[in-house]
Amino acid sequence: MKPLIIHPTYFGPIVQWVAMINANKVIFENEDNYQKQSYRNRMYIYDSNGKLSLNIPIKHSSSLGREITGKQKYKDVQVENKFNWQLQHWRGLKASYQTSPFFEFFEDELHPLYHTEFKFLMDFNYSCMEFVAESLQLEWEFQKTDAFEKEQFQNKDFRHLVKAKKGIDYQNSKYPQVFAPKLGFIENLSILDLLFNEGNAALQYLENQEKL
Repeated sequence: MKPLIIHPTYFGPIVQWVAMINANKVIFENEDNYQKQSYRNRMYIYDSNGKLSLNIPIKHSSSLGREITGKQKYKDVQVENKFNWQLQHWRGLKASYQTSPFFEFFEDELHPLYHTEFKFLMDFNYSCMEFVAESLQLEWEFQKTDAFEKEQFQNKDFRHLVKAKKGIDYQNSKYPQVFAPKLGFIENLSILDLLFNEGNAALQYLENQEKL
């Protein structure tokens, strides 16, 4: 089985974790250019009105005094911390999931991610993904690329899963969601939605999903 290459993301959608737990080896793309409208700086959760996007503000090249070229390395992208986005996201998560079965179980471990300032987006995302791996009780070993290669002949390329607007149309099977009785089931939300609703059963759920 070929190793899987994928992007580090803001916790990541369910489809990304389905792909990773079914891989024998995970390689994170560390050398690509940053692109907008992706799971690099956004995630979707389920609040009382339905699907809600939480976006991390970033500093653009022009604000850093650089020539505007339209390209910036993902690993060089800095978080715009002059906006109190962490508090907003934390409040959003609590409002959406405080009545879920397992939010309190994960709350103490999740809390530091929203109360510690990060300079670089990628560093924050790696911390988010490590949190998920630990929550799923995975043996978390991965590699990072040291050069960008557009064509991936040696690896199974799932870097397209980072696209929030034009990703694959993936429908995971239903599981209990807080607002589903009122608004119905929403597929492929942030992995946090699955963790808060399924707890220790989340890993088995992911393993039982259709493989990509």
